[in-house]
This record gives sequence, C-alpha cells and structure tokens, in this order.
Amino acid sequence: MPLSLFERIWARHVIVPNPQGEELLYVDKNLVHEGGTFLAFDQMRTEGRTVRKPKQALAVTDHYLPSTNRATAPASIANPEIRRVVEALDINAREFGIEHYGVHHARQGIIHVIGPELGWTQPGLLIACCDSHTATHGALGALPVPIGQSNQLRHVLATQTLWQKKPKTMRITIDGVLGKHVSAKDVILAMIARIGIGGGVGHAIEYAGSTIRAMSIEGRMTICNMSIEAGARIGMIAPDDTTFNYLHGRPLSPGGGDWDNALAYWRTLPSHPDARFDRELSINASELAPMVSWGTSPEDSSPITRDRKSTRLNSSHIPLSRM
Repeated sequence: MPLSLFERIWARHVIVPNPQGEELLYVDKNLVHEGGTFLAFDQMRTEGRTVRKPKQALAVTDHYLPSTNRATAPASIANPEIRRVVEALDINAREFGIEHYGVHHARQGIIHVIGPELGWTQPGLLIACCDSHTATHGALGALPVPIGQSNQLRHVLATQTLWQKKPKTMRITIDGVLGKHVSAKDVILAMIARIGIGGGVGHAIEYAGSTIRAMSIEGRMTICNMSIEAGARIGMIAPDDTTFNYLHGRPLSPGGGDWDNALAYWRTLPSHPDARFDRELSINASELAPMVSWGTSPEDSSPITRDRKSTRLNSSHIPLSRM
C-alpha cells in the first residue's frame, strides 16, 4: 500500500497496533520544558520511577524565562511561583539524569528552534514535547507529537512510549511562486483563514508542492509551527536536499558513516506518489497577498490588496480552491 510521509513514520513506531483505538508508539526523543512538567517528575518521584532512556530526553528552560535580568536569573525573577518553576526543572533534570539547557547554558534558546538548529531534530524521528507547537519539528520530516505535561509526559519518561490514536491525514499542496513581500507566515495565515481554526482537527497535515519545496527550513518551520492554529496537532514536510544540507555538520547531527546511513534512510521517507489522503486542499501561491490578522484568533485574517479604482486598501476574498 502506498504510504504517506506520516503513515510511513507512524508505522515504524507502532509497538502495539490497535486500528480501533489508541496505539502504543515508541518515542525516539522527548523534549521537556519548565512549564507544568514538574507535575510529571513529582509523580515519578512518588512512584519511585526512573527515566527509561535519559539520553533520549532533553530539558530546555524557555517558557518562563524572562528576557530581562538574565545574568542573575532565576534569582532575579520577581514572581516567586515562576522562579520555583524555573528552578524545579534544573533540580528535576539533575536528579533524573537528563541533559538540561538551562538559563545560562550556551545552547539555551526557544525549545522548538534549537532542536533543528543543533541537528537534534531529524527526519523520521517521533519527537514528543509537552507544547502545542511541537509541530514545528515536522518541518524537517520528523513526526512531532504534542503531549500533556503530567500523565503523558510521565508515561514517556518512564517507558519511552506513548499511547496515541492515529489521526486522519490531510495534504495541503501549495504550488507557484509567491509574490513580492509574501512570506511563509502569509501562506499559513491564508490557509487558516481558508479552512478555519478547526479545519485541521483530527488530522495530521502534510504540506507539499513547489512553493513549500522552494522555502528555507526557517520558512517551513513557520508553516508547521502554526498547524495547531488550524486545529491540527501534527504538521509535516517531507525531507529533501534543503533539509539534508541544513542538517549536515550541525552539532548533534549524525557524522561520518552514520551520516551516510541516516541520509539513505531519510531519502525513503517522502510520500509515495500514489499515497491517499483523507482530505486534500490546493493553494495557488501566485494569488496570495500579504496577510493582516486581528482579534484573538488567527482565523481573523485577510489579504491586503489595492483597489485600483479608489486606491483604498481592502480585504478581498482569499483565492483558495479545494482539489
């Protein structure tokens, strides 16, 4: 059966299949931030559990870390509750043997940015993280799975596995050349305005087409990052030469013979030409314009176009079509 990128990676990670419900998946890598993750560690501690594979986890302080007074953080964090949360991740990481990019670590940064930048995020891996924007890692051909901060994280830490119900699949194909000043952010906002903030619910979205292939990894990360704003928990882009060139030589990328082996596997991941999706949409990139959003929802956005008769800026119908 011809498989899509998502189905191919999902199938390789199924430990206990169950077409009627949740399946037990193997987790390659697990990202942990400070947030509410202390709850999972507290449960682990109470139950006397250890982390099953600590070398496959990475803790990063980023969610509650202030942008000011960094030199003396966390002591300089005025809110005592926030300060305790930041301090707790350092304590938990040390106790459970997880590498931690803390406040003053040279590699500390936004958790979904440093993963790709360091080569920690790689095609074909199932990556879990207790954050809704975990889909960002799908830009490099990984299978990103957002999880809960307590019970689900505890399960991953203790067993290196995760129960998940397999979602449906959706492919959004974007073809053509983007116009002047139209960026990846405009593309994803246009898509969300088209399908709505619930349009991707229950689906893993694969973004494809010539427009996507022409984007940098940073542009692809922007696209995948906002999959959750369309209601989808998973967003992915097939790895290609742009991906491989980006990853080559990164600090945590495979090296030497391991690189050759990894590259050979990565090239097998893209969706088969005959792969079938539960839903398909198409977007003509040449018809997109810069987008403006307002209010409290990314669904509230429109393209900026110029009315030739009045020279007045106005919002026009978004020219997207269903395949």
